[in-house]
Amino acid sequence: MIEVFDRRAVRLHRDRAAAQVGRVTPILADVADRLLDRLDDTTHRFTQALDVGGRGVVAPLLHARGIACVSLDLSASMAARGGGPAVAGDEEALPFAPGSFDLVVANLSLHWVNDLPGALIQLRLALRPDGLLLASLPALGTLDAWRATLTETEAALAGGASPRISPFPELRDCAGLLQRAGFALPVADADEIELLYADPLDLPADLRAAGETNAVFLRDRRIPPRDLLAASLAGLPVRDGRMAVRLRLAMLTGWAPAESQPKPLRPGSGEVSLTRLFGEEGSRPS
Repeated sequence: MIEVFDRRAVRLHRDRAAAQVGRVTPILADVADRLLDRLDDTTHRFTQALDVGGRGVVAPLLHARGIACVSLDLSASMAARGGGPAVAGDEEALPFAPGSFDLVVANLSLHWVNDLPGALIQLRLALRPDGLLLASLPALGTLDAWRATLTETEAALAGGASPRISPFPELRDCAGLLQRAGFALPVADADEIELLYADPLDLPADLRAAGETNAVFLRDRRIPPRDLLAASLAGLPVRDGRMAVRLRLAMLTGWAPAESQPKPLRPGSGEVSLTRLFGEEGSRPS
């Protein structure tokens, strides 16, 4: 397996962010609300949920719906923000028995996983039959303008550029990842959020507060050029006098397989003849 992300750095970033993540709670809660709205589209009643990387936002929302919840995070400090049972653990090696939950919610937490298909398989195994996975993660297009200006600015200042923003999956691949992991009825929808900043430097401050600073394994660990941040942010689009930043989100839904779920018909098993629907050849409606 190729190590794209430095998981130790991810944990350290989460540890440091635990004390200041309240700064970005409104953004995290907005995404979580959009994700959990999907619970209103099903008649299932969930009783035991796993909150993966919810940073103290998801667990209270689940509790408000009457759903008991265990919070998991690489960082023990961040997991404890859920306010209930908490476990410091790795999405790539879940410490739970099969069938422990009937709902898993992973809000903006799976994009730092090296083996995303493997992590999704483990989340499926942690679900009971007919259990539900809800996940959101940044998709290709998130921070794309800043990625471009960072590369251009660093190349101009230092004669070269290193990866500074995490690579994100394409939306069209996400449903396939769910299917590959064995989920039934996989769905991947796109959602977008535009953030407006009066002070451009609030963007990197928000990323630090969320534990979302650069953890790409091949990142340049030297101190970046002095003017890199300000110069790259100056190149971002402006709307209504504020710097505009786009978050493009993949909203994923998948069910743990169960016998009670609808299944596609076998080829050739249809019972309605097209002749009966359209009439004999030559007498079809024009």
